[in-house]
Amino acid sequence: MKSIALKALEIIKGIEAEAPIHYVPPSQGKKPLSQNIIPHNIIIGTRGYIERVVFQINGTYEQGWFDACAVMMRRLIETLIIECFEGHNISEKIIDLRTGDFYRLSELISKMLQEPSWNLGRNTKRALHSFKTIGDQSAHSRRYNAHREDIDKLNPDFRNVCQELIYLAKLK
Repeated sequence: MKSIALKALEIIKGIEAEAPIHYVPPSQGKKPLSQNIIPHNIIIGTRGYIERVVFQINGTYEQGWFDACAVMMRRLIETLIIECFEGHNISEKIIDLRTGDFYRLSELISKMLQEPSWNLGRNTKRALHSFKTIGDQSAHSRRYNAHREDIDKLNPDFRNVCQELIYLAKLK
């Protein structure tokens, strides 16, 4: 009669033999298990690309990939600012006429703050630059690595700013 330890070892080896050698996620990505940064109900029903960016923000946070999280947070802010201008049919105000491209984020933020079509909340006005800063540091600074505390410090303002921009963009 085999011992319990030998039986357990045989079961484990059987499971390992059946498991795929390399896990490859689906091409469209996965939904994260948590919603630590942006609750999904805020973005569901907006645009598919916005939903996927938020899934990536929440997923990178839950995995502890804080530089990636910061870069994706920056990307979402940039996207939502553009959506605001497009939602009000004034996107020409944020397009560089020489190239036909949207302005870079620093100029988008300036245009957002100056635009009379909406009245941004005090916290949004104050916080917009901080999301750009950490995203830029995480993307471009060789010696900077974001930590959970860096993201946690921005998180309450980030959620509020995103929600405000989603409403201003008429996405909800």
